Amino acid sequence: MTPQTTSPYPDSVELQGRGKAVSTDGTPGLLDPTGSPIGFGQRMQLLRNRRGVSREVLAGLLGRSVSWVKQVESGRMQMPKLPLVLAIAEALRVRDLSELTGGAPMDTGLFIGPGHSRLPEVAAAINALPTLARDRQAPSPRHLRARLAAAWQARHRSPDHREVVGALLPDLIRDAQLAARQADTSADRRTAQAVLAQVYALAQFFVAYQPDSSLLWRAAERGMVAAQESEDPHTIGISAWLLAQAHRDSGESHYDAADAVAREVLDYLEPLLPDADGPVLAIAGALRFEAGYTAARRGNKGEAWAHWDQASRMAERLPDGYYHPVTSFSQAIMGAHATTVAVELHSGGESVRQAVRAEASAIPSRPRRARHRIEQARAYQLDGQPDVALATLEHALAAAPETIRWNGYAKRIILEECEAVQPARRRRASELAVEVGLLTA
Repeated sequence: MTPQTTSPYPDSVELQGRGKAVSTDGTPGLLDPTGSPIGFGQRMQLLRNRRGVSREVLAGLLGRSVSWVKQVESGRMQMPKLPLVLAIAEALRVRDLSELTGGAPMDTGLFIGPGHSRLPEVAAAINALPTLARDRQAPSPRHLRARLAAAWQARHRSPDHREVVGALLPDLIRDAQLAARQADTSADRRTAQAVLAQVYALAQFFVAYQPDSSLLWRAAERGMVAAQESEDPHTIGISAWLLAQAHRDSGESHYDAADAVAREVLDYLEPLLPDADGPVLAIAGALRFEAGYTAARRGNKGEAWAHWDQASRMAERLPDGYYHPVTSFSQAIMGAHATTVAVELHSGGESVRQAVRAEASAIPSRPRRARHRIEQARAYQLDGQPDVALATLEHALAAAPETIRWNGYAKRIILEECEAVQPARRRRASELAVEVGLLTA
């Protein structure tokens, strides 16, 4: 999901509310009450302490020594180069790099790149108020469901999935809005609202990682409202799954909201699960994993793996070959989910073990397969295997270029290796940077 354009951390005000100065280590600083500038190292130490991260843990996450962390924090070392600053920001869950550097606000979301060429058309359709006009007859819900299913299939099959979906979404959004507006009976209205909510779900996949976080939230909130109006458990689960992700990816201060959404809808679905069909069981499993994902982000290892175990048991109840079209939840996806949990817990060895066990070719969706390759690359990078990480990102690029081009994790690995000491690795990373649009040829 797209990062917020301002820091989500309410406790960062102390670092942002004073006059600018130049610090002793050469970085723009902020003045403390004594008039001394706050430089990069001091900022890093403040943020590390506020996150409750020890020097030993931070050093391990960065692949550096405790002595190195101490020297940076004390100002005896200069501010690191950009790739390492990004790694520190990720380890400390910093969204606005100015919290670390003291410069002008610079959202780490800048590394998602410019928006897709189809974004303005999709944004216009999402932003438009649902029409009150009746100058044309809305398509039937059955017709809209068929178009929506075709759009999901096209997304899963296409390497350029944003281009394909972006061409279909504007008309699909407008027609679904019109169908909900023109529904005559309560039953027809609920059916139309279910279709509209799922159209907004598809829109969120397009908008994710694009440079417009407000648009993502608008789609998420409208989708949740439409889902509740539909009173359809499966549709409510889909919208909640996406809303939980939006909260979690907005930063640490939103984790409680992500947990609350997942927990509330899981409680709602629980009585239905003994006799649930594939879609309802799958959306419950996907929500259960989301709870585990958030726990992993918090660093809660036991809770994260407990949620993964529960989700895995739900996946085992699904028919062989079943693949949920929105969440990708399936038996095949659980290996990819295990890789993500291990990576988010910063468990290098375990991340690689899970990455090796998870077979990407078993995932039928090209963008989801590319996303898994990126998670595998994060695992290898975390384990100190940068050459394997770059090779894995090349596989991600082959599966779905439009996935890797808007993925911040992939770009950070590439940026870091563009400054590698080894010429061959540096050249390989630079070539990959050109292909994903980070550098010009």
